[in-house]
Amino acid sequence: MAAVIVLAALVALMAPLPSSTIEAWYSRGLYPPLQRALTAMSNLAPFALLDVAALAALAAWVAVVVGILRTNRPAGALAAIAVRLVVFTAVSYLVFLALWGLNYRRIPLERKLDFDQALVTREAARTLGSEAVRVVNATYAGAHAALPQPASLQPPFAAAQQLLGATETARPGRPKRSVLGLYFRWAAIDGMTDPFFLEVILNPDVLPIERPFVLAHEWAHLAGYADESEANFVAWLTCTRGDSVAQYSGWLALYAHVSGALPRDDRRALAERLDPGVRQDLIAINARILRSAPVVRRAAQDVYDSYLKANRVERGILSYDAVVRLVLGSRFEPGWTPRIGRAG
Repeated sequence: MAAVIVLAALVALMAPLPSSTIEAWYSRGLYPPLQRALTAMSNLAPFALLDVAALAALAAWVAVVVGILRTNRPAGALAAIAVRLVVFTAVSYLVFLALWGLNYRRIPLERKLDFDQALVTREAARTLGSEAVRVVNATYAGAHAALPQPASLQPPFAAAQQLLGATETARPGRPKRSVLGLYFRWAAIDGMTDPFFLEVILNPDVLPIERPFVLAHEWAHLAGYADESEANFVAWLTCTRGDSVAQYSGWLALYAHVSGALPRDDRRALAERLDPGVRQDLIAINARILRSAPVVRRAAQDVYDSYLKANRVERGILSYDAVVRLVLGSRFEPGWTPRIGRAG
């Protein structure tokens, strides 16, 4: 039985299933009702179910190891422990794929949109940066006059999914804290989507002005947009349809990505046009990130880069910044309404 499980995991890892097949029967077939059910269940708990599951798994693993050591000689015990570890990893991987991970293999959003690589130019990036500056300057006061409310983000999130062709929208996840909070701080991780219970965990240090975009990003993962650039695109699209707090958060995040993609002179010219308050917000965000532990941050980035590449995201962590390319290359109707291409 162990050999069958491990073989199944290897086949699942390497099988070249067509993205159109994954899109049809999983991402738009099996996954949406599964997500709504699992997230509805996990939303009932005020704590992260991932924490409970991890502690239970650790306790079970210790019990298994102790049992093996008591009943086997050292050489046999090590072999038995290794076999159990391989089987446990294989089972975890199969569950991961079934509950969420297959979304990495769906049709890329770029192919669903009316996308043209020729539109991705330095001049277009400067224009997008200028628009981001205009919006954050205009919404700064309103964004600081109220606190972000997750409930107010739900209708824009549903609207963003429908604009991208969804007939069944994802259930938003309740933002939670976790025992991983300290690790998130050290590693400068804003949040994560638990792929087993389909719940959302946020870094408690994320600033209020960042929270709408970060939450919408994790909700986008719940909606099956596994690729980081796609989750950023959906989060930005969500925020553009929200209140002033959401709009400010979304455009501020996009400004940071666009600015980072431009040459130094263009970046400086954009920054000079920012309202002083906006500049202070960017400084505060950077200060939060700098409070992380550099060694832990770099290690976390390397691990996550390997994880993404193992799940067929060729750009790895660079896919976060690829949202700029996705926005620039996509054609929009007025009001930042994306045009859908043939694959959509």
